[in-house]
Amino acid sequence: MIEMLERGGSVILKVRVQPRASRDEIAGEMDGALNVRLQAPAIDGRANEALIVYLAALLKRPKSAVTILSGERGRLKRVAIHGVSRNEILGLLAQEA
Repeated sequence: MIEMLERGGSVILKVRVQPRASRDEIAGEMDGALNVRLQAPAIDGRANEALIVYLAALLKRPKSAVTILSGERGRLKRVAIHGVSRNEILGLLAQEA
């Protein structure tokens, strides 16, 4: 199960990013984190930007609603998404699976 914390109208969760994938997709859950595969390479922050754009598009929120709190240089990140509920995040797993 994905570890999530709801705080002040935001959901904070762990995301594991796999850059240079064949396509952008939610690849399930791994060790309590949402596993996201992205086409963008992990060079010059392109994978981070792609993660923000992808999650914002999936959740129908502006890019400004998605913030990387920690892990900008690693695969495991803590991400805050403003204006969503825990159920919407869990719906991503059901939708993409």
